[in-house]
Amino acid sequence: MKKYLLLVLASATLGLTSCSPFQVRSDYAETANFNLYKTYKLRIDDLKLNDIDKDRVLNEVSKQLQLKGLHPGDNPDLIVNVKANHKKVQDVQSTRPYGMYGWGGPYGWGLGMSRTWTSNYNEGTLIVDFIDAASQKLVWQGIGSGISVDSPKAKQRQIPEIVAEIMANYPPQKGK
Repeated sequence: MKKYLLLVLASATLGLTSCSPFQVRSDYAETANFNLYKTYKLRIDDLKLNDIDKDRVLNEVSKQLQLKGLHPGDNPDLIVNVKANHKKVQDVQSTRPYGMYGWGGPYGWGLGMSRTWTSNYNEGTLIVDFIDAASQKLVWQGIGSGISVDSPKAKQRQIPEIVAEIMANYPPQKGK
């Protein structure tokens, strides 16, 4: 019974985590030794966000780094550069009728009508770069897209979620 309950909980957890609205990916330098990195310093060269969202992103990145065992420092092992951008997205959807309709029944005269509608919105992307402070080379990059930029309530909820998903890939599991 106990094994069955654990199996059900594990399946439910997997099901919930695989339903993310975000597209997240990461890449890393295979030569980097991620066990050596203990300290970090945030850098925001290209973080074009309003002050509210900038604070949300930087606070969440710091929180996730500290959960990974990294600590802020003035002489860091890693420079963590956070960037953000957005793009306009046009979503086109249409419906088609199931057949010919009109006078004389389903196969009589007349045509069904199809409908098409579009919606335009802005989709945001966060990029987190880890740069080895000694060599000044990029050693890890995480990218997450799918943030609803046009909705303040959605951003408030989504920024911590997407940063956590991005950081779930650090440190990389070599060989996977």
